[in-house]
Amino acid sequence: MKQALVVRGGWDGHAPLAATDMFLPHLEATGHTVRVVDTPEVYAEDAMADVDLIVQCYTMGEASGAAVAGLRKAVAAGTGLVGWHGGIADSFRNSSDYLQLIGGQFATHPSQHPDQCTGDQSDNYLPYTVDMLPAAADHPVTAGIESFELTTEQYWVLTDDLNDVLATTTHPAPPWHPWHRTITCPAVWTRQWGEGRICVVTPGHSLDVLEHPSVRTMIERSMVWASR
Repeated sequence: MKQALVVRGGWDGHAPLAATDMFLPHLEATGHTVRVVDTPEVYAEDAMADVDLIVQCYTMGEASGAAVAGLRKAVAAGTGLVGWHGGIADSFRNSSDYLQLIGGQFATHPSQHPDQCTGDQSDNYLPYTVDMLPAAADHPVTAGIESFELTTEQYWVLTDDLNDVLATTTHPAPPWHPWHRTITCPAVWTRQWGEGRICVVTPGHSLDVLEHPSVRTMIERSMVWASR
């Protein structure tokens, strides 16, 4: 059996417990023994050397330098790392070492017109397209998945060229926002770090988005693809 570590917690708005619970049966069905923890400090443990896959759903929060160093060491040695939305792309904002490892950091998401905003999370729920790229056509995470529409938070992420981008999304430039042209950002990417594989799927704000067939398929496939 492979060893999977699920690290969940941080901001409750992304329902880290319920969201990760959705994928535990898949991990077990694909031959993983699963350990679930509620702190990133587990990354500092010596036992990380035995972990084949990390599934992280930990929005914002903090991780010690020792924890981030342990995570980087584990992935470089071959441990896979996957996650979705803020659980991986908006974690540990105060750690540049973590941001370099992941290859993308949430910056913002566009909102509805101010006259339509009510002050809750739905202010940022907009229809948008996840555009699958040619590179996605035969990748194990995305093969057979066509571009699709969502109505949810659209992540604007800051990224670098080490990422292998499988899908993008283009942000509008409405007059109530300060940017002046549309911006295209990665929406799904993989990243090789030493011997380890990383996969980030940016959709996944809420449980209904995680249930979307294309989103859920990519996340489940990423677990198999990244696992050592």
